Amino acid sequence: MSTMARTQMGQNYWWTLLVRGIVAILFGLAALFWPRLALLVLVALFGAFALINGISALVMAIQERRTLPNWWILLVEGVVGILAGLITFFWPGITALALLYLIAIWAIFIGILEVAAAFAFGRDITGEWALGIAGILAILLGILLILQPPATGLFAMIRVIALFALLYGIMMVIRAFQVRDRAPVPATSTTPNMPGRTYNRDQPV
Repeated sequence: MSTMARTQMGQNYWWTLLVRGIVAILFGLAALFWPRLALLVLVALFGAFALINGISALVMAIQERRTLPNWWILLVEGVVGILAGLITFFWPGITALALLYLIAIWAIFIGILEVAAAFAFGRDITGEWALGIAGILAILLGILLILQPPATGLFAMIRVIALFALLYGIMMVIRAFQVRDRAPVPATSTTPNMPGRTYNRDQPV
C-alpha cells in the first residue's frame, strides 16, 4: 500500500474507532452504575451499542474497500453488529437468558473477526495490538456468558458485561488515537515559491 493511501486511510479510520470506543464506554458505565435497570432498558442500551458499533465498522469497510486489505472482515463485523442490534429492538419480549446468549454469540463473532483483523491489518495500520486485545476480551466474554452456571444472577452477569464494555471501549479509544497520530506523513513537499521543486524537510533549502 502506498504512503498516500495509508495516510488517507488513517485519517478516515480513526474517527470510526473513536465513536465505537465512546459508545462502548457509555454503555459500560450505564450498566455498571445502574445494574438494576429494567430489562427493556438494558435491551435498548445493548441494541444501540451493537447497532452503532456495527454501522461504524460498515462505514469503515465501504470507505476503505479499495485501500484496506481484507476489508471484508470489517464488512462482516458491521453486518453482525447491525443484525444483533436489530434483533434486540424487534424482539421486545426477549428474556434475560435469551439476551445473555445473544450478547455471548455477538461477542464471540466480533472477537474472532477483530483478532483476525488485527493480524490482517497489522502491516498497514498501526496500533493493531489494541484491536487484538479487544477481540480477545470479546471472545472471553462470550465464553463466560455461555458457560455461566445456572445459579449465576442476572445482576452479576450485567456487571461482567459492563466491565467488558469499559475495557473494550478503552482499547478502541487507544487504537483510534494511535491510528490518528501514527498515520504516515510524506517525507517531501513542494516549495511555495518554486513550483515543481521538492526537498527533504530535514535538509536546509
